[in-house]
Amino acid sequence: MSRCKSCIQGVSCTWLQPLLLLVWLLASGSITGEVSEHCSHMIGNGHLQFLQQLIDSQMETSCQIAFEFVDQEQLKDPVCYLKKAFPLVQDIMEDTMRFKDNTPNANVIVKLQELSLRLKSCFTKDYEEQDKACVRTFYETPLQLLEKIKNVFNETKNLLKKDWNVFSKNCNNSFAKCSSQGHERQQEGPPDPQLPGFTFRLLVPGIILVLLAVGGLLFYRRRRRSHREPQTVDSPMEQPEGSPLTRDEDRQVELPV
Repeated sequence: MSRCKSCIQGVSCTWLQPLLLLVWLLASGSITGEVSEHCSHMIGNGHLQFLQQLIDSQMETSCQIAFEFVDQEQLKDPVCYLKKAFPLVQDIMEDTMRFKDNTPNANVIVKLQELSLRLKSCFTKDYEEQDKACVRTFYETPLQLLEKIKNVFNETKNLLKKDWNVFSKNCNNSFAKCSSQGHERQQEGPPDPQLPGFTFRLLVPGIILVLLAVGGLLFYRRRRRSHREPQTVDSPMEQPEGSPLTRDEDRQVELPV
């Protein structure tokens, strides 16, 4: 009895330590299995249907919104692309995709945000200093933005079904390849979506002023020409001295009676 009591109190027991290690390994394996199964089936068809409802309920418009997203031209690896896109989708749903409270669309966003929080455990974190790598600012319609988000969830669902541990891949090398390119694009600056309209508003008054100036000049020249026309009409009636007509008149005067 005293021997068992000493083991419980922490005195070394050679037979107890391997047993505890075995129990811990079995528990760890069962927990890992539950997590893998959870990631594999976390995104269901219902979530994709929710996203399709958001897309179908959007009004078609040419208005564009600005948001940061992954530049797929720089980051071509599908796993790293989704790994980079996932936190950006979370930011978009929190900051950009806002609907009136207690509406069907607002409730869908809440469900998708809850899903994103659960999915976070299926992604490993890469170096924070590369958070902006392979990311640029997009200017697209709300419909195009929702299509991007649906594609991210759909592709994530497919990859997790094939391999629950797929997003533990280290993408630091892939991010580093396009980080310098992304930095150069940020220095250049994104195009202003309002620039064409602003340029048009500047050009129209300028064109009108030019047309008014040309019209005024033509009117002035025409009026000046109209003032000169009477003088040009009368000028042939005035005969200069020494003309044949005056010489004939002089000869008639000199004839004897």
